[in-house]
Amino acid sequence: MTVQQLKYAIAIAEAGSMNKASELLYVSQPSLTGAIKDLENEIGFQIFLRNGRGVTLTPEGSEFITYAMQVNNQYNELLEHIGKSGNRKRKFGVSTQHYSFAVKAFVELVKEYDTATYEFAIRETKTREVISDVANLKSEIGILYLSEFNRSAINKILRANDLEFHHLINCEAFVYMWSGHPLAKKKKIGFEELKDYPCLSFEQGDSTSFYYAEEILSTADYERTIKANDRATMLNLMVGLNGYTLCSGIICEELNGDDYVAVPFDSGTLKQDSIMEIGYITKKNVAPGELGKLYIEKMREYLNI
Repeated sequence: MTVQQLKYAIAIAEAGSMNKASELLYVSQPSLTGAIKDLENEIGFQIFLRNGRGVTLTPEGSEFITYAMQVNNQYNELLEHIGKSGNRKRKFGVSTQHYSFAVKAFVELVKEYDTATYEFAIRETKTREVISDVANLKSEIGILYLSEFNRSAINKILRANDLEFHHLINCEAFVYMWSGHPLAKKKKIGFEELKDYPCLSFEQGDSTSFYYAEEILSTADYERTIKANDRATMLNLMVGLNGYTLCSGIICEELNGDDYVAVPFDSGTLKQDSIMEIGYITKKNVAPGELGKLYIEKMREYLNI
């Protein structure tokens, strides 16, 4: 079985006839028919049923084409990744939960390289997509956190995707809010004081799960909650509605501005549950490349670890 045979089968399925497919592929119809016959003989079943109006897929053929498309897409992605000439750009991607320090480290990394030679990507996204991006090698590194609550579930998901978690830093929870918030000047803030204000969190999509939440203590009983999709919207909600979120307290004023403050959270009896272990994930047995190692170094420098 060859990639060319798969491309032929996909083209026929999409065109609905051998004749149309041969025109699109610039291949003679006898050659196309022979290639498909050889493929069907090899796999042991018919992919197409021929009739006077063209061809239709058999049940087995329909399943085969689904897999053939996946293989063809992966083959094209491989070609794109390795390049078709010596002039290809080297790629480096990071997927992260919404951490300004991860963006700051990325900025410092990119400053040291020529973007005409390198293709960079950073994706602030949902937790499950951080995991998926690294598992599928869309990103080399992913940034997320573990806690007493989600550790077992997230580690299980990481193992299932052949991923490893690497520790960076442990942080106690902070209340992040607008500097004009009525509670912004307090030395510590507890749940009782926050009950009159909306708790903001990042939406995790249709497959939402408490284990995917980016915010510590996601299972606590909040009277008022609002979900947002991006950092800018969340910051606007903090100003417009006196909203707040629970975070690591690692704030980059250069990116977020100085109109926001992080006040220590009074965890009380929830002390152990309010510790965030922030780290990065990589594909198991795949060592970070030159850019990956430097990015990790930049994060460590910013976190002072």
